[in-house]
Amino acid sequence: MTTLRADASRKRRRYDGAWPWLFVLPLLIGVAGFYLWPIIQTAYFSFTTWGVFGGSTWVGGANYAQLFTDPQLYRSLLNTVIYTAIVLLGVPISVWFASLLNTPGLRFAQFYRVLFFLPYVAMPTAISLVWRMIFNGDFGVLNWFLGLFGIDGPYWLTTQWFALIAVSIVGLWSSLGFSMILLGSGLKNIPPELYEAAELDGASRSRQFRSITVPLLTPSIFFVLIVTIISSFQLFDLLYAMLGTHNAVMPKTMSLVFYFYQSGFISNDKGFAAAIAIFIFALIGLITLFQFRFQRRWVHND
Repeated sequence: MTTLRADASRKRRRYDGAWPWLFVLPLLIGVAGFYLWPIIQTAYFSFTTWGVFGGSTWVGGANYAQLFTDPQLYRSLLNTVIYTAIVLLGVPISVWFASLLNTPGLRFAQFYRVLFFLPYVAMPTAISLVWRMIFNGDFGVLNWFLGLFGIDGPYWLTTQWFALIAVSIVGLWSSLGFSMILLGSGLKNIPPELYEAAELDGASRSRQFRSITVPLLTPSIFFVLIVTIISSFQLFDLLYAMLGTHNAVMPKTMSLVFYFYQSGFISNDKGFAAAIAIFIFALIGLITLFQFRFQRRWVHND
């Protein structure tokens, strides 16, 4: 009798185990159809070459051999790394602003949060048009301000390196709001009793920030770093809207994704563009894996 009950219990457990899969099946189909299959298809296309009127021919690793001997790849990679490094400067700035907005009793705190978050939800094209006027070399606000101090400002968007710096500044500015929202959520999880105890011990605000806020906020900081690096390596729309395709400095300022766009949609070399896409995918994956591998050394997990 006991054996029959045990067998029935096992059958029910096996039957119940299928229900979770049934509920997540629509999601799995969507992920497989819209994420996994395009990756597999792009990986296959990276080993082919395409004619003008369609049709692919298997060429093996010829696209990758051409890619890794193309100087434009390394130039685009350098530009992307520089852009990412500048945008990452916004992370400590976001930590500081988020801690200020989390100050108890601060008036209009919600208004300030919305104000900082607006650039993130605004259309990149609209943001780019505003910043193009600010960076205009002839009548831009920035050069006018520099002129007040006797500084002759450059033509920001048409000069090598200055164009990349200008785009990076806009990327940093537009990412602050999203980072502050994530960090603000992490700050709410820090027990206020820790600050009260530190204040009773005579710790200053700066000491509390260094010894309590930053260490306990490292899980949120780690997540912000992951998201910021991934989004920065996907730089395209901001660069496209601010500089355009006919800008003389674009070949020396383009990002990896713009390099992919130029190869696939302007030069119409779809197989080579697929190889660039797989390279970007693998690079982001390796960087993310590296971050997860070493996050144990500095992320507070308790």
